[in-house]
Amino acid sequence: MTNRRIAIAEPDLSELEEANVVQAIRSTWISSTGEFLRRFEREFAAACDCQHALAVSNGTTAIHLALATLNVGPGDEVIVPSMTYIATANAVRYCGAEPVFVDVDPLTWCIDPARVEDAITPRTKGIIPVHLLGHPADMDPILEIAGMHGLWVVEDAAEATFATYRGRRVGSLGRIATFSFYGNKVLTSGEGGAVTFQDPALEQRMRMLRGQGMDPRQRYYFPIIGFNYRMTNVAAAILCGQMDRRGQILDRRRQVVNQYESRLRGIRGVEVRDDAEWATTSPWMFAVLIDAAACGVHRDELARHLEAAGIETRPMFVPIHTLPPYRGNHERRETVLPVTDRLGSDGIMLPTHTLLSEADVDFVCDHLVAALKGRVSAPGLHRRAA
Repeated sequence: MTNRRIAIAEPDLSELEEANVVQAIRSTWISSTGEFLRRFEREFAAACDCQHALAVSNGTTAIHLALATLNVGPGDEVIVPSMTYIATANAVRYCGAEPVFVDVDPLTWCIDPARVEDAITPRTKGIIPVHLLGHPADMDPILEIAGMHGLWVVEDAAEATFATYRGRRVGSLGRIATFSFYGNKVLTSGEGGAVTFQDPALEQRMRMLRGQGMDPRQRYYFPIIGFNYRMTNVAAAILCGQMDRRGQILDRRRQVVNQYESRLRGIRGVEVRDDAEWATTSPWMFAVLIDAAACGVHRDELARHLEAAGIETRPMFVPIHTLPPYRGNHERRETVLPVTDRLGSDGIMLPTHTLLSEADVDFVCDHLVAALKGRVSAPGLHRRAA
């Protein structure tokens, strides 16, 4: 074991965010109204090339709010990738609808447009492409399929803030897009989220649903049942500081990702995802696939070795179609998702944040490469027979 500890993620907060929080507190506007909220919504909408942005309490409520705005309900189906954080599917279930899982593309690891059309039934209402690990999904064919079948598209951009697809901002492509500002995200307020959209016809219903269903034109009159999904002005104060520093944050995170790629690409048993030529990724979390057949070490064994060296990692998301709340419905469809299953088995996320030094990234890479080449041993790390 070692006293050195490299965390998988750490927030990048400065005196600017601190000063904003102090200003919000001194203003006494600490709840769900205030100048920082108005400023953040205005600036985030512009940064995403959208007409509108609403700040919400977290990324999960952002997806639920989007679906509720679009009247998703019992009996409906929504197509989602199984390789994503579970919030994407849970939000569909919150509405009483059923997520229908499809496989992901082996190159981008995002929802595979070629698998979407086969999943459409008369009950399908929409598609949620997830921009996984900062890489945009291939949106044009998804939007084309949606248009042919009269479906809406909601982008789950929780992991891809400021990414672009064919020169267009992620968050501006679908009917609605959703974002997360959890503590490990590119922009953070600890907890927080946002929805972006172009159509002004969505705004009033979305604001009402976000604020317990209250009619903004008549205080304490509630014509619909809504939710308390509002962000606080204090959280928005942090985000305004993050927005002012986003160039610096993105540049440092890209340096970390580039260093990982230069060190690990070409290593036997390590598969690095290539960016599509039409994508500019958001440097959220760097992940690789570990090919046990090629290197003799399984992903989980490698993770144990790195943990013993003081390096925190995360496995790739467990495929949602294999989890107890969703397994039964998926099995009845008799659909196999081989790329998703492989990512879930072999994918590992490495520390990715702005506070990593070049020496830290080298330390991670040195231990990863040494483990795969059998140069070191650690509890639970065993070479497999060739």
